[in-house]
Amino acid sequence: MEGSGIGQFIPLILIFVIFYFFLIRPQQKKVKEHKAMVEGLKRGDKVVTSGGITGRVERLIDNDKVEVEIAENIKVEIVKATGIQSLLNNSPEVKK
Repeated sequence: MEGSGIGQFIPLILIFVIFYFFLIRPQQKKVKEHKAMVEGLKRGDKVVTSGGITGRVERLIDNDKVEVEIAENIKVEIVKATGIQSLLNNSPEVKK
């Protein structure tokens, strides 16, 4: 009877393992990469905010905010952790 009791938990354990490798682990990796990107922000970086607005980092305010210029002479303060979605490539333009 004990063997059948353990056998009933094997599908639950398999489901947990599948959830871990396909959902939990990739999400943790994405959060870690975003945190590293946000901590590495510097003046002049082009960023996309969580609202979809692109701009250039003008200055870092404390450890949790940045000032982003979204248009000429228009600057906004954004919370780094939640307001910055991604970093745009700062690759130089190719001159032809």
